[in-house]
Amino acid sequence: MTTTTPLRVVIADDQALVRTGFKMILASQGIEVVGEADTGTEAVHAVRRTMPDVVLMDIRMPEMDGLEATRRILAAEGERVPRVIILTTFDLDQYVYAALNAGASGFLLKDVSPEHLVSAVRMVQSGDALLAPAITRRLVSRFARREEIPLPGGQDPSARHSALGTLTARESEVLRLVARGLSNAELAAHLHLSEATVKTHVARILAKLGLRDRVQAVVLAYETGLVAPGSENE
Repeated sequence: MTTTTPLRVVIADDQALVRTGFKMILASQGIEVVGEADTGTEAVHAVRRTMPDVVLMDIRMPEMDGLEATRRILAAEGERVPRVIILTTFDLDQYVYAALNAGASGFLLKDVSPEHLVSAVRMVQSGDALLAPAITRRLVSRFARREEIPLPGGQDPSARHSALGTLTARESEVLRLVARGLSNAELAAHLHLSEATVKTHVARILAKLGLRDRVQAVVLAYETGLVAPGSENE
C-alpha cells in the first residue's frame, strides 16, 4: 500500500486568530502545519527547523517584515527550498510586488475562502505559480516604474537583457504573451500549438532566464521593457 507524505506548511502571521483559522482549515484537508511564527525572525527559524513545503507569510510583522524573511528563506542553500505565499490585506500592496521579485510564488488576501486557501497551497507545492499572470500584471504595471527594486535572482538589468538574448524568437513571443496574462490553454490556442508544447516553451524560458516560476517571468518582462505597461491592450 502506497502512502502519500502530508503536505507540510509553516504559517507566519502576527495575528493569532489568523494562524489558528488557517491551521484549522488546512488540517481539515490533511495538510500538516509544522510550524507557526508571529515575527519574521521566527518565520526564518521555523522554516530552517521544520523544512516545510510551503510558507504562508504575512508582509507586516514585527522584528523582521515578511519581505526580508522571504528573501532569507529563498536564499538558503539546499535542495528543499519551500514555496512562499504572501498574505496581505491589500490586493495591490507595493510590498507584495517586492515580495514577488524576491521569489515568492504568489499572494493571497487574508479573507481568502477555505477552498481557495487549500487549493493555493497545493498549487504552489506542485510547482505552479499561484497568481494569474493578469493579476501579476496589475501589480507590475502599478509599481514597476515607481521604485528601484532588484530583478528576480538579484542580477542587474543589463544581465537580464543579455539573458533575454538567449531566447529563440518563439520563446520571446511566448514570454510576451505570458506577461500579458495568457494561460497555457490560451497560449496554445493563440499560437496553434499543443498545451504540452507551450509548457515546454515556458519551462525553457524559465531555465534560460534563471527564474523560479511564471510570476517572476511576468515581473522580468516588464522590468526589462520587453512588455510595457498598457501594451496588453493594444
